[in-house]
Amino acid sequence: MALLLVGVNHRTANIALREKVAFPPEIVGEALNQVFALVAVNEVVIVSTCNRTELYLDFSDVGREEKPDNELSVNRALIDQQQAIVAWLAKYKQLEVEELRRSTYFFSNQEVVRHLMKVSCGLDSMVLGEPQILGQVKSAFAVSKDLNLVGSALSHAFHGAFSIAKEVRTETAIGENPVSVAYAAVSLSERIFSNLASLKVLLIGAGRTIELVAQHLAEKGVSRIVVANRTLDNALELAAKFDAHGVLLSDIAEQLVEADIVVSSTNSQLPLLGKGAVERALKQRKHKPMLLIDLAVPRDIEVEVGDIADAYLYSIDDISEVIEDNVKSRAEAAAQAESIIERGIEGYLKQILSLNAVTTLRAYRDKADTIRDHELQRALKLLEKGEPADAVLKTLARGITNKLTHAPSVKMKKASSEGRDELLALTQELFDLGEEDPL
Repeated sequence: MALLLVGVNHRTANIALREKVAFPPEIVGEALNQVFALVAVNEVVIVSTCNRTELYLDFSDVGREEKPDNELSVNRALIDQQQAIVAWLAKYKQLEVEELRRSTYFFSNQEVVRHLMKVSCGLDSMVLGEPQILGQVKSAFAVSKDLNLVGSALSHAFHGAFSIAKEVRTETAIGENPVSVAYAAVSLSERIFSNLASLKVLLIGAGRTIELVAQHLAEKGVSRIVVANRTLDNALELAAKFDAHGVLLSDIAEQLVEADIVVSSTNSQLPLLGKGAVERALKQRKHKPMLLIDLAVPRDIEVEVGDIADAYLYSIDDISEVIEDNVKSRAEAAAQAESIIERGIEGYLKQILSLNAVTTLRAYRDKADTIRDHELQRALKLLEKGEPADAVLKTLARGITNKLTHAPSVKMKKASSEGRDELLALTQELFDLGEEDPL
């Protein structure tokens, strides 16, 4: 097993690059199958959110063409795989390889699991302790599982991360205070407008982020909310929860004229709101200011909208200051979460070692069974020839014993001649070889 993580996130890349490498739901299946088709890839999961795109992979055959115990050859093979994945991602997303590599990070083996645990707990998010990420990671794993692209290696890693995330949520206060991208968006609105309750808000999208924005707005007393979505039923369903109004995306231009605040978060690969539409709306509003907050990656609102007078556009990266002010209360909980994660890593490693032991034991038993069956067949043939039963039994017992002890005996003699006393000591412990007769 050789785990590898290749990723780009909000710490290593700006939103312009993150939106280029994002994988919307409609193409992630195709991308997963392309990665899986690469040489030596045994398992793959792609986690793609507004803050990150990460590829989790297992290369179980890395380095086996050489000596499996040669750490240098395994590391060299992993580096080759890193470069192959970056090259594939650059080609798939039509980016320059060097541009992508400068913003890419890599982890291998247990560091992959540690990072995955941090991501699942919200410790690696732009919003510390952000709760939505766990659901997004679970969904990403489920997609790969449905496509039969995960096996035991990534299954152990992801289920271990899910378990730790649950423990962190239960045992710490990481999620008690309302700190999220949605909350930060509403907090930013409060900084700009003194009386939110008197304003009209247009929400574009009907996903979890927009639902959280609507919830926070309702808690602030905002009653005039419009939800615009590609599917009217989804818009109406979300709007009903907050006594709001649901419309189609095609109605945005009409709704924009009365909107004081616009918050957008969809999975669209192209901008939904352009400079021209905002300019026309502001003209009809007689240039009454409009706040636009784009929480989507790729962005829903054309960046040129920020050049318009009286239009105040903020991207998800722009609200980081608001988020920083709110995460301070979660610092202690984050430290507790780190301790839980370290315990989780210890448990994961013990589990992997246990699985390795099971594999070795199974191989040992299979070999013993083969020897037994072979000697038994020889004994049966001797009996058919009329050989005495007691002589056949002695031959059977001696044959099994000799073949079971031959390979270990050769290895122990070699170890002794090389001065590897630790192997001899381990053999004594393994086979319980005390001075007294074990029988």
